[in-house]
Amino acid sequence: MTTSPLRLLIADDHAVVRAGLRALLEGEPDIEVIAESADAEQAVRLAVSLTPDVVLMDLRFEGSDHGDGVADGVAAVRALAAEAPGVPVVMLTSYSGRVDVVRALEAGARGYVLKAGPPEDLFRAVRSAAVGGMGLAPEVVGGLVGQPVLPAPELTGREREVVRLMADGHSNRSIADSLFLSEATVKTHLVRIYRKLGVDNRAAAVSEAVRRGLLKLTYGLSDK
Repeated sequence: MTTSPLRLLIADDHAVVRAGLRALLEGEPDIEVIAESADAEQAVRLAVSLTPDVVLMDLRFEGSDHGDGVADGVAAVRALAAEAPGVPVVMLTSYSGRVDVVRALEAGARGYVLKAGPPEDLFRAVRSAAVGGMGLAPEVVGGLVGQPVLPAPELTGREREVVRLMADGHSNRSIADSLFLSEATVKTHLVRIYRKLGVDNRAAAVSEAVRRGLLKLTYGLSDK
């Protein structure tokens, strides 16, 4: 059975860089470059229309502000998260500072690779992002030790209500009664909340919600 190649869109404002990336990536038997873009705004349009398996995005574009907020790679990642959420983005850049990395990952990027790194880092990141994973260069991981690596998923309105009531000390049954839900539904919400916040119990969930600014105060918790 023949597997279809991974369809890739390259977005970089330097033509020579794009040409080099195309030659490098198409040397891999499972990767096909389907389009190129010289600016962030065009990259978003192409990604929405072509739905590539992965977008390889530069972090900074010279003269790419067209007045619509899509002025750089991070803005493009945010735009794609809204307009084409199924299309993962891997950042390819010369900038390895922690602030740049965190901005990109919080915006929704699924990878961050350095242009000065070995090609294997790039191939690994692209393939990982294509199947829903994360692809980070070793230098990037080293700079994020002790820092959040994954972008934090947003809680839904209902999940925020559950957290608020949980912080007020309500049991699962009390939360269910207050929100006109079944207790089983509340438990399902809790599982999702724990996963999104990266915790495994009620106290930790409330603490993390406060840290992220989702709650202003914490109260005593019920163990029920």
